[in-house]
Amino acid sequence: MESFNSRDFSDAGLPTTFVQDNHSRSTRGVLRGLHYQYPKWQGKLVRAIVGAIFDVAVDIRHESPQFGEWFGLELSAENRKQLYVPPGFAHGFCVLSDVSEMTYKCTSLYEPADDASVLWNDPDIGIQWPIPEPILSSKDIEASRLKDLSPLTVSP
Repeated sequence: MESFNSRDFSDAGLPTTFVQDNHSRSTRGVLRGLHYQYPKWQGKLVRAIVGAIFDVAVDIRHESPQFGEWFGLELSAENRKQLYVPPGFAHGFCVLSDVSEMTYKCTSLYEPADDASVLWNDPDIGIQWPIPEPILSSKDIEASRLKDLSPLTVSP
């Protein structure tokens, strides 16, 4: 399987430079997100290499006509789909299989001081998560509501 090809990404208008690769392992029912980095945004190319996840991107750019809208799809080792989460979007996922391992390529380095979150079940976003009672970290339980975020912009 070819998981990245700079020519194909360039032809599709996607970034071709990634500076960090991450590998995450979680168990059934775990939900992580909705995470983002600001002001040093990260774009992320996400895929599941073991098991299955429901992966979500939420537009949190205040100047965007799609502000607050979300998109989600199942990524699995079997379907081999990937999702590119652009800068200006919060990212989250929940684990659908007993175990899931995912990798994601990032367009900028992780900066702990820029780490932030939007509440996973914010009613103003209305994500339809496919698990009834997720396992959450304290970071995700205490995340901000979308309406409480200071205006976030993405520089060209």
